Amino acid sequence: MQATPIWYVTFEIRKRGTLPKQRSPRETRTFVAEADAKIFARARLEEGLTAYAGTINPHLPRRLIPPCDMLAWLSAEDADGKPPHGDDRD
Repeated sequence: MQATPIWYVTFEIRKRGTLPKQRSPRETRTFVAEADAKIFARARLEEGLTAYAGTINPHLPRRLIPPCDMLAWLSAEDADGKPPHGDDRD
C-alpha cells in the first residue's frame, strides 16, 4: 500500500523557446513527508528558482509556505525535533 502525499512544492521552470506573451510556467511535485519536500525545495532554491510549498487538502493543519517564508521553513526543525538535513547544530 502506497502512502498518500500530504506536501507539495510548486516551483517556476525555466523558459524554453519563444512564447508570444509572457507567462510564469510552474511545476508541482508531491511528497509523503515534510522532510522530503524541504530537501526538494532547497534544491530548487539553490538552482535560483522561486518556490512555494504547503499541505494538500484535506490534510490538517493546513500550511502554506510562500516564497518570502521559504528560508525560515527550510531552517526550522522538523516536527520530530530533528534539525533539517545538512544542519550542523549539536
